[in-house]
Amino acid sequence: MIQDLRPVELTVVDTNTAEWGTFPIPQLGVELPSMPLISDPDTGMQVLKLIYRAGFTNPWHTHPCAHGIYVLDGTLETHGGTFGAGSFVWFPEGGIMEHGAGKDSDCTFLFITNKPFDIHYPDKE
Repeated sequence: MIQDLRPVELTVVDTNTAEWGTFPIPQLGVELPSMPLISDPDTGMQVLKLIYRAGFTNPWHTHPCAHGIYVLDGTLETHGGTFGAGSFVWFPEGGIMEHGAGKDSDCTFLFITNKPFDIHYPDKE
């Protein structure tokens, strides 16, 4: 049976050498440094490498998707606590949240969604 199978094609991104782009958040007038890693056209799931600059907070907002943040470097500050490198924080779909970088250093992280991303700011709508 295994002889009939073909190896899958790999998607590989060397995040040490890939170019950074931007992830715009028009409601806030900011563009976050961003490196897209994978996007699934069937589910809308995506993984990006992002940076919150020191002191940046994404204020109270909601998403129509769940998402996770895996902290690579720096400190992630959220409404539920502060998390350092190596921490994985999952934000369930629905509800309101805020998160950003500590005031003293940037926070570099993997951003993982379970379906298409969108963001809403109750104070800006």
